[in-house]
Amino acid sequence: MPQANDLRKGRVIRYNGEPQLVMEVTHRTPGNLRAFVQAKLRNLKSGRSGEVRFSSTEAVEVLETDSKEVEFSYKNMDVYSFMDLETYETFELSDAIVGSAKDYLAPNAKAKILFVDGKPVEVEVPSSVELTVTEAPDAIKGDTATGATKSVVLETGIRVSAPLFVKTGDRLRISTAEGSYLGRA
Repeated sequence: MPQANDLRKGRVIRYNGEPQLVMEVTHRTPGNLRAFVQAKLRNLKSGRSGEVRFSSTEAVEVLETDSKEVEFSYKNMDVYSFMDLETYETFELSDAIVGSAKDYLAPNAKAKILFVDGKPVEVEVPSSVELTVTEAPDAIKGDTATGATKSVVLETGIRVSAPLFVKTGDRLRISTAEGSYLGRA
């Protein structure tokens, strides 16, 4: 079984009985104490993250992971349908597994699904996506001198702040990390 010294960013381990994604790893050797490994972990079920300290020789259980490139097909109630781009096989995931990625999934959008021990645990969207504006209030003449923004609704239902010149039907590039406007597509 691997030791804490073998932990690397991006691996998935079992900690407290649940799969945890290793986000950061730091090996520390204080002057008068034994070496330890400090890791930032994110629980793949609850989404919570926290710092954990391991002894450098402590055994950790590394889980087998696989990542698949998929295309989002459609949403039906609380179920999201995806198609594997290699095998063209379709499968469905619940709202709980899709999580916050649902705000950026438009039909035919590409995504990655992380599988741990053969079960899907997380949907990862690209760093930016292109979405269509479905609702945009009209700009008021004279507001442009201040660099003002307005709240617009996108095809997935999320609201973002965009410049006043954005109209209904425009395609926008949106940052998935912050949920913010990046520019026109």
